[in-house]
Amino acid sequence: MDPFSMVFGAAIALGGFVVGRVVTRRQAREAVAEQRKQEQARALNPGDRAPQPLCGCGHHLVFHDQQTKKCQTQVVIPGRWTGSQSSTYRQCMCQGYRGPVPLDEYYAPDYLGGEG
Repeated sequence: MDPFSMVFGAAIALGGFVVGRVVTRRQAREAVAEQRKQEQARALNPGDRAPQPLCGCGHHLVFHDQQTKKCQTQVVIPGRWTGSQSSTYRQCMCQGYRGPVPLDEYYAPDYLGGEG
């Protein structure tokens, strides 16, 4: 083989490699940008979902005691944090519910179409 053919073949292979890298990075950037747009749209436009009463600890209102408002759930402590092989559990350290308070629902009788 002559040296010109080898250089030409290497240039074609290198060009294909560079084009493949550029196209892949552009597609990845476009995918990340699209995901960000979707997250922003979801955050700005929650849709028909009702807001959930989540506390600052991340647990729902139903996991907090009615009288003391303390969190009754157990949280997982991964073993790599404590140096053991298995995960352990402990009581959530939340001292009281600190989230949005849902409105109470009341029954109102129907005066216009009722029988009484």
